[in-house]
Amino acid sequence: MTKLLSRIDRPQDLHALSEDELQTVAQEVRELLIDTVGEIGGHFGANLGTCEIAVAVHSLIDSPRDKVLWDVGHQAYPHKVLTGRRDELGTIRRYGGLAPFCSIAESEHDIMGAGHASTSIGYAVGIKEAMLRGGAEDGKVVAVIGDGAMTGGVAFEAVSQAGGLGTPMVVILNDNGMSIAPNVGALSRYMNRVRLDPGLWEAREGVEEKLTKLPAGIGAAFERLGPRFKESVKAFWAPGLWWEELDWAYLGVIDGHDVRAMRRALRTAFEAERPVVIHCATVKGKGFAPAENGGLEGMEKWHAAKPKSIASRRPAPSRPSSPAPPQYTQVFGDAMVRECERDPRVIGITAAMNSGTGLSILQKAMPERYFDVGIAEQQAILFAAGAALTGMRPVAAIYSTFLQRAFDQIVHDVCLQNLPVTFCMDRAGLVGDDGPTHHGVFDIAYLRALPHMTLMAPRDEAMLVHMLHTALHIDGPAALRYPRGAGEGVELPSTPVLIPVGTGEILREGERVALVGYGSGVGKALGAADLLAERGVDVTVADARFAKPLDAPLLAALAAEHELLVTIEEGVLAGGFGSAVWESLSDEGALAPRILRVGLPDRYVTHGAPALLHEEVGFTAERIAERVEAAVLDPRGSFA
Repeated sequence: MTKLLSRIDRPQDLHALSEDELQTVAQEVRELLIDTVGEIGGHFGANLGTCEIAVAVHSLIDSPRDKVLWDVGHQAYPHKVLTGRRDELGTIRRYGGLAPFCSIAESEHDIMGAGHASTSIGYAVGIKEAMLRGGAEDGKVVAVIGDGAMTGGVAFEAVSQAGGLGTPMVVILNDNGMSIAPNVGALSRYMNRVRLDPGLWEAREGVEEKLTKLPAGIGAAFERLGPRFKESVKAFWAPGLWWEELDWAYLGVIDGHDVRAMRRALRTAFEAERPVVIHCATVKGKGFAPAENGGLEGMEKWHAAKPKSIASRRPAPSRPSSPAPPQYTQVFGDAMVRECERDPRVIGITAAMNSGTGLSILQKAMPERYFDVGIAEQQAILFAAGAALTGMRPVAAIYSTFLQRAFDQIVHDVCLQNLPVTFCMDRAGLVGDDGPTHHGVFDIAYLRALPHMTLMAPRDEAMLVHMLHTALHIDGPAALRYPRGAGEGVELPSTPVLIPVGTGEILREGERVALVGYGSGVGKALGAADLLAERGVDVTVADARFAKPLDAPLLAALAAEHELLVTIEEGVLAGGFGSAVWESLSDEGALAPRILRVGLPDRYVTHGAPALLHEEVGFTAERIAERVEAAVLDPRGSFA
């Protein structure tokens, strides 16, 4: 442990240090991050860019009485190091270790527990206004938000409210030109202009005075034209005018890696007693050459570091690996290109996750058919709805957890009008180290209730190809969910086929017990069937394929022919696939056997390796087989 950082056990330990010492602490935090995250894996580039911001903020506030909120949270590792968790950093994202994002259950210094972007300003307005009304002891409130997160609509809503109220708070706009992938849209271009030419801001203060001093009566005429005209002329020079028109004070552009400059700006902001934004320029991956000097490609590659990817603060040599099945994300991306080649109406839409969703493959192959709206899932679905209204076949590729942000648009703008929008939800189920903010466990329940919606889930990568093709031939909204990681290793089809909507498939014939899997639940069902067969019991296994509409005839037949029907899904049980099966059998008046629902519990599941999480919640072939045995065994311990 380096000398200065080893003395920082709480943020107040920074208060007595000189600015030179604070600059050193920031660098020591950065070196600790490179060494630790490079070994264990985790969010990387964004954290390297916020070391000086974290040090500057905590050197001037008294946390947790004063509040600092980190948007999204993957830039908050330096904050964790400075708030008593330095020695635990090596456990981050591990089962039972530090959370990958801020967590109010983990530390009193984590003021909000969120892993979705664009929310920090809204939290901050609420916190500060509550302070002013006696809801808590008054204190300073700082929200740190990236320029990528500023593309989210809720950030603009919060800026508007704070400006209208005059809420005395500070926003640090951490501007590095990146979220995970390079930022897109007009706001990003605006930020680039300001970031690349900070002289614009330096010139701003003197513009009005200089205009009034122009010769030959021009200056006097300018003065007579009044404030509205003056503001219009100033706008040409004023990169912060957007903020100022919303009644925010603007400070920028500040070097976000200069602790002294950041502290000076923060002091000014705290004294203003009004909404203030500090616009600072940082480098994503600062201090790690492959990210810092690798341009946009380098910053995107090193958004997160894989375990053991760095040695001696350099990229570790790549190790040969055995061939593995393709990732579901890769399979989807390749299938999208083929669907676009087959049908000129098909387009792909993402919300700042081109690589994460696999649409980067379409972006490279057919850029004119690819659209990135930024971190703005609501706009992604509205854009898709508009395209569908004109005859296109849009595919919105959005993680299950992020699609939640666009729920009203799905309900009101797609399903109500029965528009042919296809929702492709990557990262369905328990995604592992990113934890409860990123687990995709609610989509079955929150989409199943919507009229006109068709829901499906592939059991393997070949079925994913068929289901995407099928969804694009449905005259209405359709959604398919698939897990993170590698497929099952099955052969991919050269030509996809249409699956009859609302039909399941029997995969294995047996008796007494029927296991009905949905999506990744099918693999668990087959695994449980193998274990039960070792006990001398052959069970039936079916792939439901669709959660809406269900294959009611198949379910009725299984119910009539078996004593126990087991539904298996990697989603919450409340309102999920198992509930749908139960409701269907009741509505159809089928002879219902006992029904055992296997799924995820009514609680938020922690972070950790998926295998550990599956064991914790009982979503394994072994646990399913045990539950089946317990349900059908007679008291003597053998099948009756």
